[in-house]
Amino acid sequence: MPTNAITWLEQNRDAHFAELFELLRIPSISTDPERATDVRACAEWVARRLAGAGVPQVELIETSRHPVVYGTWHAAPGKPTLLVYGHYDVQPVDPLDLWLSDPFEPTVRDGKIFARGVSDMKTNLLTIIQGVQAAAVAAGGAPPVNLTFFFEGEEEIGSPSAEETLAGHFDQFRADLALSGDGGQTSPAQPRLTVAYKGITGLQIDLTTGSTDLHSGGYGAVVPNAAQAIAQLAASFHDADGCVLVEGFYDDVIDLTSQDREEIRAAAQSDESLLAEAGVFATWGEPGYTAAERRGARPTLDINGIWSGFLGAGSKTVTPCEAHLKVTARLVANQDNTKIAELIRQHAVKHAPPGTRVSFGESEHGSSPYMATRGFTGETVATRVLSEIYGKAPQIVRAGGSVPILSHFRTILGIDTVTIGFGLPGSQAHAPNEWYLETQFDLARTVYARFFDAF
Repeated sequence: MPTNAITWLEQNRDAHFAELFELLRIPSISTDPERATDVRACAEWVARRLAGAGVPQVELIETSRHPVVYGTWHAAPGKPTLLVYGHYDVQPVDPLDLWLSDPFEPTVRDGKIFARGVSDMKTNLLTIIQGVQAAAVAAGGAPPVNLTFFFEGEEEIGSPSAEETLAGHFDQFRADLALSGDGGQTSPAQPRLTVAYKGITGLQIDLTTGSTDLHSGGYGAVVPNAAQAIAQLAASFHDADGCVLVEGFYDDVIDLTSQDREEIRAAAQSDESLLAEAGVFATWGEPGYTAAERRGARPTLDINGIWSGFLGAGSKTVTPCEAHLKVTARLVANQDNTKIAELIRQHAVKHAPPGTRVSFGESEHGSSPYMATRGFTGETVATRVLSEIYGKAPQIVRAGGSVPILSHFRTILGIDTVTIGFGLPGSQAHAPNEWYLETQFDLARTVYARFFDAF
């Protein structure tokens, strides 16, 4: 058994790559009840691989939905305990006809691995395990830092069991800091550290004008039209420039400092690149902030869906009596998701057009925003390791998306999280033809091994 981690990784490269394909073939779609057996099979596969890496205690912690893979390897007295996080579940594959190959039969084309979950985040999860094993080999049989593992199967549905699992097993998950692999980097040559993720809240607004749809010829000129009213209500959430008009929406937002704005600017892609990546004609949003600042550091409110009346083929001359609107808000540090949900309800009631009534469907699962304490141990160690490997310091990034578990690590365990991931911009995560650059697979194993060794 070689003692050098990099040599060991090189010698086991083919076997490790084959393992990745095994993992990617498991259709662990957490939102689909018909895939529950596959999700469990994936959890069991991950548990076996952890044990195979030498982790002495591995088990599944049951939840009301999908199990958490839990493991501990505490063989470094006096060293920190690092909580390692990842998720083994994936998004649905629809629309299937847009895939160029079977989403659960990984395929390599032009140096890219195509499969559902390859970027988000099965490759990162597996390379973390392989990196742990390499660090243990280099250290003489056990990693040089105490490790606890939390690999969940519900991240793609908002981590609904995470809070209860962490609180109910507090002593098992107690740690000094956390590492998350659920992230990416700016380019293959430019590392980054994601220091903030947005929180989220959402709800459905139901609007009615009466008890039944009506003949548009007889009533269209004398009663409110629910479709027209819901459009008016939807338009009331923003001004013409893109500012959110919900009263109190921005009250708790912390202003960006000049240093914050410089960090964001240094990592920002050009507007031209953003437009090309998104496939849109123009940027839009709150004035006074760049697209990158709005994306990662300013709260946003989105109309996710709006429907009413007759939607079938042909025409139907009807004045509809009900309409529906789905709204979500992405939140930044210091905002509270439950408070913002209530402010949105109040806004809908206040701005509902005359002759209408609004009610609210069940709120979507929300989560708090997360912002790391800058300069904590995880950031310091990761910055040093990434700088040594890439020859340049990592960019500091705030993500526009949400990783709910990180706020739970903060509120329940009292710890900060460093995020190191290797997905790339445009990798089609959550979309057809999701991909991961094959060379990133080798890089990820090396970086994770060096990160663990650095403790």
